[in-house]
Amino acid sequence: MSIEKTNTFTILTPEGIRFSLLLAGPVTRFLAWSVDFAVISAATGMIGVFLGLLRTISSDLAGAVTAIAFFSISIGYGIATEWFWKGQTLGKRLLNLRVMDVQGLRLHFSQIMIRNLLRFVDGLPVLYLVGGLACLLSAKDQRLGDIAANTIVIRNPKISDPDLSQLLAGKYNSFLEHPNICARLRHNTTPEEAGIALQALLRREELEPQARIELYEKLATHFRTLAEFPEDATYGITGEQYVRNVAEILYRSGRKANS
Repeated sequence: MSIEKTNTFTILTPEGIRFSLLLAGPVTRFLAWSVDFAVISAATGMIGVFLGLLRTISSDLAGAVTAIAFFSISIGYGIATEWFWKGQTLGKRLLNLRVMDVQGLRLHFSQIMIRNLLRFVDGLPVLYLVGGLACLLSAKDQRLGDIAANTIVIRNPKISDPDLSQLLAGKYNSFLEHPNICARLRHNTTPEEAGIALQALLRREELEPQARIELYEKLATHFRTLAEFPEDATYGITGEQYVRNVAEILYRSGRKANS
C-alpha cells in the first residue's frame, strides 16, 4: 500500500473554501526538538546540582531521581508550553512551527496531554527513531503521539502583513470603541483562526451568495465565543461585516497571522 506524501495539508470547509497549510517535516521537527531538549537538559541539570547530597548517600537513588525528574520536566514542559503558547514550545517558536488539530479546530488540552505523554514511545529507542519513522510513513507527517491526539504540526513561515487598505476601506468598525475586548480577541485568537478569517474575506467573490452568507455567519459565531462585544457594537451588522471588523482588529492593531 503506497502512501501519498505531500508537504501541504488542505482543510475544506462545508462552503467549499480550501485552506492550505504547510506541514512540518521530520527534519524541521527534530531541530525544534533539539532546542527543547537543550532547555529540558538545562533544567534537569539545575535539579542535579541539588541532588549532590543524595549522591553521597546512594548514587543509584540519585540516578533514579534524576531520570524521574527528566521525564517529569520533559512531559510537563511540552504540556505547559504548548497549552499557554497555543501549540508551540520554545523550539517550535524559534522554527515557526505550531501544533494544531487535524480538522483545523481549536486545540484541546486533552490533545496536548496525549501527544506529550506518548513522547516516550516516539523517542524509542534513541533520538526519536520511532517518531521519525512514523512521520516518514504518515501522509500528514504525524508521529504516533500526533496520530493518537488527532493533531498535526504545521510550518508557520513569517510573511509580510496583508494589505487591507482596499478590503476594509470606508468601513466603520464599531468594535474599536471597546479596546479591552479587542485586546481579549487578539489574545484568544490563534494565527490559524486569524488566517481563516482573512482568507474568507479575500476569497469572498468565489462563493455562491447563500454559501457566502452561511460561511460568514459561522465565522462570526465562532469569534463571538472568543470575545463577546456588547450589543450596541454588533447591532444590525451582517456576519461578513463582523468578520471584517475582526480582521481589522487582528491585522491592523498589532496582531500578526504568523505571531
